[in-house]
Formats: sequence, structure tokens, C-alpha cells
Amino acid sequence: MLFEIMTLFPGMFESYLAESVLSRAIERKRIEVRLHNIRDWAENKHHKVDASPYGGGPGMVLKVDCVVPCVEEVRKNGKESGRLLMLTPQGKRFNQHDVEGLAQEKRILLLCGRYEGFDERISQILQPEEISIGDYVLNGGEVAAMAVMDAVIRLIPGVLGDEFSSSLDSFSRGNRFLEGPQYTRPREYRGLEVPEVLLEGNHGKISLWRAEMSVERTRKRRPDLLDS
Repeated sequence: MLFEIMTLFPGMFESYLAESVLSRAIERKRIEVRLHNIRDWAENKHHKVDASPYGGGPGMVLKVDCVVPCVEEVRKNGKESGRLLMLTPQGKRFNQHDVEGLAQEKRILLLCGRYEGFDERISQILQPEEISIGDYVLNGGEVAAMAVMDAVIRLIPGVLGDEFSSSLDSFSRGNRFLEGPQYTRPREYRGLEVPEVLLEGNHGKISLWRAEMSVERTRKRRPDLLDS
């Protein structure tokens, strides 16, 4: 899978791409990540990509004549057209169902916003899928783009050490329950012990206990999931 990231701050991704699961996935050629600096498409001598909004108001807005040429050129330089995602608080709430759909793609283009957002004509011309990772506002779309990548790569074969692992995650493959509690060594710590059922070796009882704990955790922490 190829990720094309269009951003004003490509340096933000350098340490992220060099660590942990993502780094190993790149080394194994399961995924490829290309960074594109939107400023490279600014035609003014200062590479200015933002301007004050018409009609007044606070902050600055990303200019259409920088972003559109950037995305169009990146788009055409690939064998697969891919999916273009615009990271914005005004977008559709991103969820695990979306992740599973994206994991089937060959190429994903991530457009990161900044400042007060995008000139509306960017959406009108490019027709991206506008997505939000939550009901809050970040300083830019870079962190959101990392979150999208992190979620998607877990479902790409060969990325995780245990291919079965992602199928047990909260929200995975239609699962509406949160994952239940997990334990490892030591068996006792500061008076807190591992539940006895996990030590008995009875896999049927363990599966039942885990299912019950999953439902109970969901009821306490996310009752809205049960209501839906």
C-alpha cells in the first residue's frame, strides 16, 4: 500500500515513520510512504500558502491555488488513482468500518489542513472524502493523518506479528464491544492478582469470561455502543 501525504510540515512525520510497527512495515515493503510539501506548489517568492479570509474573521485560510495543483500533480503520478482523504474537523467521523475499507486500497492520499482550514473551492474542485478523527480541533491534520495510517496498517497482511491480533481489537469487523482486560506477568503486583480463571488453562471458561468482561466494560465505558 502507498500513502501519499500532502502537508506543510513533512518533518513532523520523520520520527513517526522511523519507529515501531510502521518502520518495520516500510522495511518489509508492505507499505510505502511519500511526503509532499504543499509549499512547493506556491508560486509566490515567499512560498506563502495562506491568506486572510474574505469577509473578515480570525486566522488564515489555506489557498486554493497552492493546494489544488499539489493534489492534482500527486494524483496523476501514480498507477492507482487511490482514495483522497481531507483531514478536517468538518468531516465525517472516522471509524473502524472506514479503516477496514481503506485497508483494501492500493493507494491512499492524505491531505493535511492547517490554520483556520481550507478554501472551500478546494473541496469543490478535488471532491475529497472529508474525515474527522473526533469532535475536537487539532492544530493541523498531520496528527490525524498519522492516526489514519496507524489504524489502516494494522489490517495489512504481514504488518503485525500476529495476523489474528487485529481481529480481536475493539470495533473490529463489526464488533460493537470494547476489548476486555488483559494481564501478564507478574501474577501479583501491589496486592492486585491476575483473575484465577486465566490461570486454570480451561480455554472454554476463559473465552466466556473474556466475552462477559468485554460486555461489562462496554456497558460501563461506552453504553452508547450497546444502545446502537
